[in-house]
Order: sequence, then C-alpha cells, then structure tokens
Amino acid sequence: MTFTMDFLGAAGGVTGSRTLVKFDGYSVLVDCGLFQGPKEIRQKNWEQMLPPATNVNAVVLTHAHLDHSGYLPRFFRQGWRGPIYCSEGTAALLPVMLRDAAYLEAEFAHYANKTGYSNHKPALPLFTEDDVEMVLQHIVPQKRSVWIQLAPDVSVRFESAGHIIGASSLQFALVHKNGSRILTFSGDLGHDRSLTMRPPEPITETDALVLESTYGDRLHPRNHVVREFSAIAKRTFERKGVLVIPAFAVGRAQEILYIIRKSEDDGLIPKVPVILDSPMSSFATKVFFDHPEDHHEGCPFSVKDGQDCYLPAGFQTVTTSDESMLACMTEGPMVVISAAGMLNGGRILHHLKARLPHPENTILFCGFQAEGTKGRTLQERPNGLDKLRIHHKEISIEAEIATMESLSAHGDWQDICGWVKRMTKPPSQVIINHGDPLAMEAMAQHVKELLPKATVTPMLAPGRMTLF
Repeated sequence: MTFTMDFLGAAGGVTGSRTLVKFDGYSVLVDCGLFQGPKEIRQKNWEQMLPPATNVNAVVLTHAHLDHSGYLPRFFRQGWRGPIYCSEGTAALLPVMLRDAAYLEAEFAHYANKTGYSNHKPALPLFTEDDVEMVLQHIVPQKRSVWIQLAPDVSVRFESAGHIIGASSLQFALVHKNGSRILTFSGDLGHDRSLTMRPPEPITETDALVLESTYGDRLHPRNHVVREFSAIAKRTFERKGVLVIPAFAVGRAQEILYIIRKSEDDGLIPKVPVILDSPMSSFATKVFFDHPEDHHEGCPFSVKDGQDCYLPAGFQTVTTSDESMLACMTEGPMVVISAAGMLNGGRILHHLKARLPHPENTILFCGFQAEGTKGRTLQERPNGLDKLRIHHKEISIEAEIATMESLSAHGDWQDICGWVKRMTKPPSQVIINHGDPLAMEAMAQHVKELLPKATVTPMLAPGRMTLF
C-alpha cells in the first residue's frame, strides 16, 4: 500500500493549510488555504503551490476560513480544475468569503499602484473576482456522516468539528488488497464552552490522525464568558468609551453578538448601540441562522423568533464605507465589531486609527492572533510598544487593550486530547500540524502521554510523510 502526505502549509505555522494526500495513483488536496501574517509569510502565496505536472483529482475542505480555503482562486488561476468537496455550511459561506478576499486583493493592488510602494510595476492582485466565480462553479456540498466515493478505493466523510458553521473533521477510508485503513484530519476543533456552537462530534476510530495544535501549549480560562465580557464592557461604557472588537467575520462575530445580548438580558450592561461593521460578518450571521445543525441546543436560532432573542437591542449593521467612517467618528458609549480578526486588513484598521489614541476606549481581542500579525503586536505590546503602524502612520496606543482567551473558537490542548481520548480505537500514528512550533511540540508531548504506543510526529516544516 503506497500512501503519502505532502504537508505544503500549516507546518510550523497556523496558516496556509494545504496537505496533498496520495494513494495508489489518486491525489486529493485537503484544504487550500492562504498564508497570512507578516509579508515574508504572505509572499508564499505567490509561489506555484504544486509543480504543473502534478495531478490533483479533488480538493476537500475542512471549513471556510481563508487560511483553509482562500488559495482556491489562485489555484484555479494556475489552471487547476476539479471538484471541491465540503459540508453544506462551508458551501454557504465560501461565496462571500472568497469574493471579499478578491475585493481586498484588488484594493491592495490599487493602493500599491497609487502610492508606488510595491516593487512590482504594476502591482497585481493575487487573484480576481473572475477566479472566485470559477471556483464557485466547482463546489460540491455534502451532508455530514455520509461516506462519499471519490475513487474506487477512496471514500471520505465529514463530521462536525465545532469551531464555526460547516467546520468538519475529515475521515478517509482507503481500501487496498491487504485491507483497509482510515485516515482522519481533525480540522480546526472547537470545544464544549461555546454559547452558540455545538462541540465537536467524537470520532470512533482511525488508524492515522492529522491533528491541529493551534493552542497545543496552553489552556483557555474556564471563565463565565458573559460575566467576563460584561466587566470589560461596563468599565468602558462608564468612561463613555467605545468597545472595539476585532472579530473573525465567521464564528467570533456571531458568538460576541449573542454574548452582548445575554449580558443585556442579565442586566449586567446597559443597552447601547452595537455596530457590526463588516458586510462579510452580516452575511455570515444570516448563514448562521440558516444552519441550526451546528448550533448549541440552548442557542435560539429559528428564523421566526431567533433573531429577536439573539441580537442585541441596539444592533445595527454598517454597509457602505461612508457609514463605516461615520461610525469611526461617533462618540461612545457603544460597541463596534469589525473585521479582520488579526488586524491584517479591512475596516477594523480605520476604527483602530480613530480609537487607539483615546484612553476611554477599549480594544478587545477574542480570537487567536498569529505570530507576526498586527493583532499579536498590539496584544503583547513588546518592549512597552506605545505606537502601532497603520496605513503607513504611527498611531499612539492610549486605549485599554484587553483579551478574552476563553472566547477562542479553537479548543485548547485539553479539549483536543479529550476529543482523541473518546476514540474507541485510537490511532497508531499521529501527525501534529497547524500550530506554531512551540505549540506543536507541546501538543506532541500531550499526545505521547495520552497514546504511549502511537508514533507522534510534529510537522515543524513542510515535508512528506509516508504512512502504513
């Protein structure tokens, strides 16, 4: 049985998730993500992902976040054509996420040409809206927990991973004359503390496991998230300040909206304007209501009355850039939720320019900040950093900087090990990916202690693994 996996991304890092699985002449690409973060990492997106002669029969996606799906338009631009298998929830999210990414690529190229800061003349987008439309024609949505035949000897099924709407763990069944094997990709795993998302579904058995490790070296606080959020919001409102929340458009924004509503209903915070300044977040919220199969049982979701029970009293959406700029100038108290979650672009940067220099305001992080991003820099403020460079200007940091690690959509190492522990037939081989090096090595150690008979390998750099 010839079986290999080429880890092309998310090896020693948390973005650019791409793994090429080869089995007896059949090749499938698990995820096709963008590299995100500092320039030297983003530059990898301009490289040819695979040699032109490489045959890829299909792409299978774990979920819609751009670090798992955002390279698809570039891959099509390079000439690839084929089916893209994903869950129904992922298929619903992909159009808005990829179209928004193409719009931002066009904006970046336009700005580079206008200012002349790029070395490329002219600066070009990584991909275009036409590339995205081509991708969308090849999406093949699939129901969960149903085996799908990809080739005579290869099948795949999707199981809920928590995390965001549509997020799935993947199980491949590989049949050979000497027997069959199951290979599982955990995808990005959620946890059981979300107020909106169901926890990951347990996997019964697998022979080999590719396991994420985003938080492989730390534990999230087990705090009461409503009370923790309310304390931060209340002190901000008492200062007549604006609570600015950089949030991932898919997942975090919806969780935060519900937490604000719960805080209001419990009388912990006053009802103030809550502005969602992200067209993508607004669309993702609609998709959220359309997919109750991924909701926590206690979360209201029906179209009839769910929004009345779910959204804050002062909820508003912002659509145009003019409305966004007006929100930047509006006085508090109020809440602004805007993309992008790691401060790597989008409208959130304008809100930061307006709010960071004023001590009455608060910037609240509630999701993972990758190393080298503006989000991580502002969150950690190395060497007493007192200014943040935004749009080529130094912006003074006077606002309160707060973090709620308990709001992460990723499970921590204990959650991940708990998911593995529930397997009745645990894997004999475990490959750790999707984590910074320290997180990957820590996760590998936790798995070795949990599965002492298994071979555990952290993929600290791109490379090939041969299994079975």
